Amino acid sequence: MKNIKLHFLLLIMVVALQANCSKPGDTSTTSPVVPPVTPPPVVTTNDVDFWLTQGDQSVLLQKQSAVLSFGTSSNSYINIDVDSTQHYQTIDGFGYTLTGGSAYLINQMSATAKANLLQEIFGSSSTSVAVNYLRISIGASDLNASTFSYDDLPAGQTDINLSNFSLNADKTDLIPLLKEILMINPKIKILATPWSPPIWMKDNNSFVGGSLQTAYYDVYAKYFVKYIQQMKAEGITIDAITPQNEPLNPNNNPSLVMTALQQANFIKNNLGPAFQTANIATKIIAYDHNCDQPNYPITVLNDIQAKPFVAGSAFHLYAGDISALTTVHNAYPDKDVYFTEQYTASTGDFGGDLKWHLKNLVIGSMRNWSKNALEWNLANDPNYGPHTNGGCNTCKGAVTINGSSVTHNVAFYIIAHAAKFVPAGSVRIASNTNGSIQTVAFLTPDNKKVLVTENDGTTAVSFNIRFNGKWVTTQLAAGAVGTYIW
Repeated sequence: MKNIKLHFLLLIMVVALQANCSKPGDTSTTSPVVPPVTPPPVVTTNDVDFWLTQGDQSVLLQKQSAVLSFGTSSNSYINIDVDSTQHYQTIDGFGYTLTGGSAYLINQMSATAKANLLQEIFGSSSTSVAVNYLRISIGASDLNASTFSYDDLPAGQTDINLSNFSLNADKTDLIPLLKEILMINPKIKILATPWSPPIWMKDNNSFVGGSLQTAYYDVYAKYFVKYIQQMKAEGITIDAITPQNEPLNPNNNPSLVMTALQQANFIKNNLGPAFQTANIATKIIAYDHNCDQPNYPITVLNDIQAKPFVAGSAFHLYAGDISALTTVHNAYPDKDVYFTEQYTASTGDFGGDLKWHLKNLVIGSMRNWSKNALEWNLANDPNYGPHTNGGCNTCKGAVTINGSSVTHNVAFYIIAHAAKFVPAGSVRIASNTNGSIQTVAFLTPDNKKVLVTENDGTTAVSFNIRFNGKWVTTQLAAGAVGTYIW
């Protein structure tokens, strides 16, 4: 009987204990369920800005909204490694040739349209592409409406004292426009080159072809001196000159043939000493023609008397391979190399030109030690003019100007993908190419890293950009160009 009472009492105690542990109205006999704690959301910061141009023109130099954050999550994509501790050449800039025809067309625009275009190309705002290097012609190029020099005379006359020398032919369009550009960017570098000397100095008395007579070497050197001094008096500093545009091309209008030995003789005996006497700091850059003849600038630099006057060598890529710049650099690593001209044609395809020019001109020239990269003509009209009789009639400018309206062409984007993000004074740093992804990398003066990439393949590629042990993952469509900044 006692056991039954004890059991009954224990049962009452258990029931009472359960009742005390339950909330009012709770009929469960188990412990209450604690709701899970929701963790705070992960805040992902964007570490890398990404600007894109697609070969099909669906995206044109647009900043992308995708968040690119450095991390260490493994994947199977190819790697592009950037190393800012390995330094190569210092960059002077990216840009175009401001031909006389370009200057004329820009000056014909309405004041508002002209101001907007100049700010877009040369300004420093977020909507500008910040072009910081220009090439101009000494006298007419083939993309002037007509031929001229700064000392033209009637047939049979000469002017060995250059008393007739005048910049007047360029004071209507080119020089006033350069002054406006310098107001926007006073630090822009200017390279000047002649297509032909005055024809009375030549052995064929023609703007087309022929050679400079040795009797006029000294006079022609003084012609360069006068040009630089008078441009300086106009407020325009010429950073560098080349003695001749395309010295192995006798067919353009204007043009001049100047062999490597002739150029070496002209530089060592006339041009260099003339600059020295006049206290001119403007650099002398040899050659200025295609990559298929690297022996030309090497021949000039092999001349021990010419070499001290020569700052480097300039190249185009209508023939040969861009690696010629490295060939010359390796032969004379104490001298600079430059890339000064390549045109896009009226018959070209946007996507094809974008790929080829980014791979060879922007990426290729930089990876082969160039201090600059220049496309050819800044502006043309809808008929690819102005040009001389016999000058290039298929050269497409970076922009087409029709009255005051502007069309942006492929060369605009080719240069913009570098100029907008790589200011003068930047240094090329190490980056690899991997698969179809072509690259070149820079460290800017404010310590930003810039990676210019191009997918040279036929399919989209995902890849990692690795830096300091971390990486971001991104993708480029076939033929697309991307610039990454962090």
